[in-house]
Amino acid sequence: MTGVPDGLIRGDDGLDRCFWHGGLEDYRRYHDEEWGRPVTDDIRLFEKICLEGFQSGLSWLTILRKRESFRTAFAGFDFHQVATFGDDDIARCLADAGIVRHRGKIVSTINNARRAIDLEDEYGSLSRYFWSYEPDASERPTRMDYATLRANPTSPTSIRLSKDLKKRGWTFVGPTTVYAFMQAMGLVNDHIEGCCCRAGIEQLRANFVRP
Repeated sequence: MTGVPDGLIRGDDGLDRCFWHGGLEDYRRYHDEEWGRPVTDDIRLFEKICLEGFQSGLSWLTILRKRESFRTAFAGFDFHQVATFGDDDIARCLADAGIVRHRGKIVSTINNARRAIDLEDEYGSLSRYFWSYEPDASERPTRMDYATLRANPTSPTSIRLSKDLKKRGWTFVGPTTVYAFMQAMGLVNDHIEGCCCRAGIEQLRANFVRP
């Protein structure tokens, strides 16, 4: 693995990828197979925004490596089930060494599940709500290079979405957390120019049927 200009890393396979996977195999798979691909599945959308909340103050790699344990602890992130969690479930999660045992974030996930049901009732699906915040092309940078990515941990749309979620009672959904969610779920394509995945994600987004 070697570094190449503009925040890319060249792997043993000769392909250039965004720097942040660091050459770690599990992180590279996440970069190649998940990050930036458009998602409409409500369970995955709910899972991701909750896990981004758990990431606050930590690294995504830490959360990624605990993701299966999180899924077990939170009923596969079926928000209809999580919304029914009570004190016994909070105590169970706090005793689970496989996840991040932060009471505020655990309680937040349960709260957000209840708020997710409200959104589903209003919009028909979480997907329709979140994709209504896909940024207009005029908001996006003309070139997604290393400097641009590092300089923009939020966006005007992530700020608007964060404010709306908070108004609806969601927690742990600040603009940076929300932007990371948007990047991962394909609402934007922030693979750096020259990354082997960027063109493929652009094609997926071009063919993607918005909800």
